[in-house]
Amino acid sequence: MTLAIIAIIVGLPVLLWSAEKFINGSAGIANHFGVSPLLIGMLIIGFGTSAPEIIVSVFAAMQGNSGIALGNAYGSNIANIALILGLTALISPIAVRSEIIRRELPIMLGIMFLAAWQLLDLQVSKDDAFMLIGIFILLFSWSIWQGIRGDKDALAEEFTEEISHADSSIKMNLIWLLTGLLLLIASSRVLVWGAVEVATFFGVSDTIIGLTIIAIGTSLPELASSLMAVRKGEHDLALGNVIGSNMFNTLAVVGIAGLIQPMQVEPIFLYRDIGFMLAASVALLVFCIGIKRPGRLNRLEGGAFLLAYVVYTYFLINSAFIS
Repeated sequence: MTLAIIAIIVGLPVLLWSAEKFINGSAGIANHFGVSPLLIGMLIIGFGTSAPEIIVSVFAAMQGNSGIALGNAYGSNIANIALILGLTALISPIAVRSEIIRRELPIMLGIMFLAAWQLLDLQVSKDDAFMLIGIFILLFSWSIWQGIRGDKDALAEEFTEEISHADSSIKMNLIWLLTGLLLLIASSRVLVWGAVEVATFFGVSDTIIGLTIIAIGTSLPELASSLMAVRKGEHDLALGNVIGSNMFNTLAVVGIAGLIQPMQVEPIFLYRDIGFMLAASVALLVFCIGIKRPGRLNRLEGGAFLLAYVVYTYFLINSAFIS
């Protein structure tokens, strides 16, 4: 038990550090070869912040721990919206200027409803996984097209500002990319093992561990990048990180894990956790789309998100030890 706790305490920070180095190395290499800043931001940085989720869920699926695989992916979606955007907006209201963000929000919501529909039979089958991967490929292609033609968008300006500070040394970027990737794999295996051992010791389902400790932990890159973006006034970047991460989690993370092994869920996962994810996604769209006012996530709305997440997490932990 002690060794398992040490594995989580050590594995999580190593996972996050290696993910940052992997993203920085990838972005630096792409920038060196003249790739559009918006394209780098949307694909490499936006999706790269989900590297911890995908590696953790892949190893969890390989070991037959579907609760961790799905809890990590969908729990990260919940944490991204309710915890990260809630906390970020509470510190500084998030204004939405980017047309790309306004187009991606409804797409993200549609993907969330697709995920809920797939889980109505309480499983992610291989057919479901193929559908998710197929949609991801289409979305990936669309993002490339957006990145090529959208350099005048507000989001492009913010990505350009961020990437302009990147290290231009191709050798160092390559070293960080490879180092980050190797440590990502190693730390993910250690983290999954530790989480399973802790869940077994306390008699808690691996789904609860995936939805709480693992999901919050693997969402820390999004939290750090969102807080830094808002501090610099790059509001669209903060929101774009979360939207890109949630779409990647739902399509690629769950899709790849489902291809490795079909995954079963309990009915309560559908009604409690997927239901909360849908409610948070709908609220985010309403707050940010700007139907009768400029798109904006204000402090009151951010506080509501944060309070809802605290109540949700309390309910999760409380129900785990009562049952």
